[in-house]
Amino acid sequence: MGIPYEKWWKPALFRLEPEKAHDLAVAALSMLGAATPLCRAMEAWTRLPRSRFRPIEAFGLKFPNAVGLAAGFDKNAQVWRAAAALGFGHVEIGTVTALAQPGNPRPRVFRYPAERALINRMGFNNEGAAAVAARLARRAGPGRRRIPLGVNLGKSRAVDLDGAVQDYLASYDQLAGWADYLVLNVSSPNTPGLRQLQDRERLPALVGALAARNRARQRPPGMAQLPLLLKIAPDLEYRQIDAVLQAISDHGLDGIVATNTTLARPGAFAGAGQAGGLSGAPLRRRSTEIVGYIHRATLGRLPIIGSGGVTDSASAGEKLDAGATLVQVYTGMIYGGPFFARDMAHALGERQRIK
Repeated sequence: MGIPYEKWWKPALFRLEPEKAHDLAVAALSMLGAATPLCRAMEAWTRLPRSRFRPIEAFGLKFPNAVGLAAGFDKNAQVWRAAAALGFGHVEIGTVTALAQPGNPRPRVFRYPAERALINRMGFNNEGAAAVAARLARRAGPGRRRIPLGVNLGKSRAVDLDGAVQDYLASYDQLAGWADYLVLNVSSPNTPGLRQLQDRERLPALVGALAARNRARQRPPGMAQLPLLLKIAPDLEYRQIDAVLQAISDHGLDGIVATNTTLARPGAFAGAGQAGGLSGAPLRRRSTEIVGYIHRATLGRLPIIGSGGVTDSASAGEKLDAGATLVQVYTGMIYGGPFFARDMAHALGERQRIK
């Protein structure tokens, strides 16, 4: 599958403007997701053999493999049903905001093939929590899906920081019933002021309010409390990470996603001249360092989803060795092709068996 993508599909897609290529991929995967028999047939080929590999358990959920599709690709819950067919072990939709919003002006995504990287300044373009909830409500709900579905929540651009807590709560109320886990995204660099929510002056109020709402939510009999995670930036200093971890501990959050895209411009990107978050291979080392730091600081007790610079099984393996339980990809799939997750999941599965 990799050769045709490299020889034919990738050159064709890369001749398109990046966001047009993304929209085409979303349309194709949406059609695939609607073709249930085809999805099941593909899943039988892509999944790890259940007789040889045990599911991975994290924050009360079971994942058939360690590789997930990161938030950002399926912003409006349009293609998640196709994710298992491509070999993913979980999928995270969003980022979803309480209010529908168009995001930043185009062009807002830029490829750097030589570095296997992207810069994006999308700005949480999405249809809003109500529309996404309505779309999810038409499909199988939590506990009845092929793979776990996470929902990534962000702040609406039109809402100021003082209104952020209520804005996140509004999204939570719309989407909690349809998620297998929720992620609070306070780390995108493309919504003005958003990263200030990671500060020790604001983060405890936000995670405290969401955790309290989560504990109070009515659940069907026998259903566990919804796992709540936090997604952080790679640009935090270690003292700031310590404050984040304290807030997570104080309010009983279930895990952390490390990390989002970076504002740093290392090496060849010093003169890139584009604003936005850098993702892909240049983020690999910093993201892995943060995963390792969190693992050590929490004595391995906090589940970590490692994200950032996962471009092959080696870079994914580094995240797992550093303490991550799961990894997520997005930019890596753009350069690696639609079955990138399948190939990586099998490589990681064999790696774990050998160890």
